[in-house]
Amino acid sequence: MAKRTRYPGRTAPHRQVDKGGSPKSATPRPSGLTASELARAAELEAELVARDRAATEENSRRRARTRGGMDVVVAANASEPLSVRASHEYAYVARDVKRIAITATFMFGVLAALWLLVNVGGVGLF
Repeated sequence: MAKRTRYPGRTAPHRQVDKGGSPKSATPRPSGLTASELARAAELEAELVARDRAATEENSRRRARTRGGMDVVVAANASEPLSVRASHEYAYVARDVKRIAITATFMFGVLAALWLLVNVGGVGLF
């Protein structure tokens, strides 16, 4: 029985037959790699691994520099009082509150300077 296809008018493509247009080599190329090729591949792989390791280390150093030691992890000691453990654990909250206070002070100063320029100095009046 013949194979049924979705498109009955089409046939399978035929293989191209080489009619001797290209010269053939008398010795076929071996399918494996030579010892020198394997050695070169090992050198290239070692170089790539070394570059990758150096890039990873540089990236971790850069991250540590940008952090500036602010995210120091302190191991909790079970014998310490809860308040001491909480102060170590929530040190980032104190840093954030300080930053918010500094930002609020700066914004209040800018607002006061603008008020003085507009109301006292008369800047912006027609």
